[in-house]
Amino acid sequence: MSIQHHYRATIKWTGNKGTGTDNYRSYERSHQIIVENKSDILGSSDPAFRGDKTKHNPEDLLVSALSSCHMLWHLHLCSEAGVIVLDYIDNATGIMIETSNGGGHFSEVTLNPIVTVKEQCMVDKANELHKKANELCFIANSVNFPVRHNPTTKL
Repeated sequence: MSIQHHYRATIKWTGNKGTGTDNYRSYERSHQIIVENKSDILGSSDPAFRGDKTKHNPEDLLVSALSSCHMLWHLHLCSEAGVIVLDYIDNATGIMIETSNGGGHFSEVTLNPIVTVKEQCMVDKANELHKKANELCFIANSVNFPVRHNPTTKL
């Protein structure tokens, strides 16, 4: 029996400057991402697509979702395996390719987690658990491009 989880988000466009979308340059790409009982996220498109560089864009959020999901699974697996993680930071990167029709797709995302563990004897196990975290990550299992990993584990 599979268990279903349901998620809701409201995306509200806030970029009408008075004339709606009467032409490509007349409106902002600004929007709010609203999830009940959580802080709103201010979004826009990437600056390459006339977006506000100070706001999150969908591409940033996709890379962030992959990184966050992987981190949460890795911490869970380390906890179960007796690996004590003291710090975790990931400088994740993604490559999106624009296509000739104006669309595009991600070709890959690379996670670069730097994990600090309590003892030297935990380093190998912590590194090994990245593979399992990738196999279990809900988001990584939902994308059609490779999610690569370049982990560093230190004391």
